Amino acid sequence: MERMPLPQSLISAFLWPVRIDILTVLPELFSSWFGESILERAQSKGLVEIKVHDLRQWSPDKHRKVDDYPFGGGAGMVMQVEPIHRAIEQLRAERDYDEVIYLSPDGLLLDQPLANNLSTKGNLILLCGHYKGVDERVREHLITMEVSIGNYVLTGGELAAAVLCDAVVRLVPGVIGDETSALSDSFQDGLVAPPDYTRPADYQGWKVPDVLLSGHQANIDAWRHQQALERTRQRRPGMIEAGEEGEGG
Repeated sequence: MERMPLPQSLISAFLWPVRIDILTVLPELFSSWFGESILERAQSKGLVEIKVHDLRQWSPDKHRKVDDYPFGGGAGMVMQVEPIHRAIEQLRAERDYDEVIYLSPDGLLLDQPLANNLSTKGNLILLCGHYKGVDERVREHLITMEVSIGNYVLTGGELAAAVLCDAVVRLVPGVIGDETSALSDSFQDGLVAPPDYTRPADYQGWKVPDVLLSGHQANIDAWRHQQALERTRQRRPGMIEAGEEGEGG
């Protein structure tokens, strides 16, 4: 399988910072995630702007309620359409958004190509679901994309939103000091990443492969590509099959 070309968007400069607005009923959960490490540095550099909004501020209810019982009966609560609509409309009045994304278990599965694509957007809204989810009219009329981080159910969309932000923000040019590092990550070229080693070259008899110490870059590149192929066949065989089907088509 040939290695897919890297998207040019990942190595081009941005003319404006990425803006991400997150709508949630638990805004305090995000403070530690976005206040440390790469995500914090991205914001400090002015490359990314992340705003977390308490959805309850748009509730028309005096108790700031944003959920109610489902029509037709059944267990659990459903997030109401009005607070969500009011929040999205207010944000849209302030700027244009490329996508309004709802984090849901049955959404488009987050993968590296999707993260690449979203990293080129200017403005994003992320809506975190809770309880039994949102009133279906939100999905029908307000949402432009639904994203899932896996085939399982979480207690809320906050973790999924944090994962999506991390996957997207690290791809924005300038966020990672060595931008080629992000371009060599697993899945960027349709393969998982090959193994990496660092000093010492021999630790208690556990040795680094000789080819990596040879200084012969062509041989090193060939070895890494072969290792990536073998590891992908072992751990993500479906990726190899998908690539072969694409070549045949």
